[in-house]
Amino acid sequence: MILVTGATGAVGREVARLLAVEGPVRILARRPERVTVRGPEVDVVAGEYGDRASLDRALRGIDAVFVVTNSPTEPDDARVAAAAAAAGVRHLVKLSMMAVEEPDADDFITRLQRGNEQTIRDSGVPWTFVRPRTFMSNTLSWAKGIASDGVVRALYGRSPVACVDPRDVAAVAVAALTGSGHEGRAYGVSGPEAISAYEQTAQLSELLGRPLRFEELSPDRAREALLAKYPQPVAEAFLESAERQRAGAKAAVVPTVEELTGRPARPFRTWAADHAEFFGAAGRAE
Repeated sequence: MILVTGATGAVGREVARLLAVEGPVRILARRPERVTVRGPEVDVVAGEYGDRASLDRALRGIDAVFVVTNSPTEPDDARVAAAAAAAGVRHLVKLSMMAVEEPDADDFITRLQRGNEQTIRDSGVPWTFVRPRTFMSNTLSWAKGIASDGVVRALYGRSPVACVDPRDVAAVAVAALTGSGHEGRAYGVSGPEAISAYEQTAQLSELLGRPLRFEELSPDRAREALLAKYPQPVAEAFLESAERQRAGAKAAVVPTVEELTGRPARPFRTWAADHAEFFGAAGRAE
């Protein structure tokens, strides 16, 4: 059986859904009521990384784990790895980020993920790292501005990024979890094209059938907005990442999705069409 963590997030939820179609899957959730993947083959258990007893219970009879961690302060990867090793788990598939393999990336979040990957390596449990580029779903943060005044506000709107559909990231993770020969491999995952926020705005305008305007934020305004939502090290990491994107560091396309799933990665237009409703009434309701 496979254990999925992070099943209330964009990638973990899709991993759980795909696995549930094929057979039994267990989901570890701090708040089980928020898990939307349900069914006779889905076992949802309450627990969290900081509660070793609940983690041990969730890992009983588990062969592989999809690992999602996001705390900038808690040693959650170490907790999962230690418990997995003790339980005899045979494979850890960790959601990481593509920046860890890029020498010029040295922001707080990238350093943290590099350390987390090393923790997984040191556990002795066979591992696979899934390293996606920026998620297309990050553009959902534009929904409120689109609904209220038809404006997308972002930093460096002309800088390209080979953003990826979270569903494609999940498909790669499931291939690693259920296939053979993936141990000790790290997979960078991108979309099929490099696209800028300005171009994404134009595509959303076409899909929604309404004019949208792009408004570029200054670095100071972007910093102010980020600091209102995140701790300073995290906010500064996002700003450093944006500078790397402006320099072209995130424009490279890699063929991992097609290589591991047998189909091409979805372009932004497809993702946006599938989620167009979130840029309408859902945004106005906030």
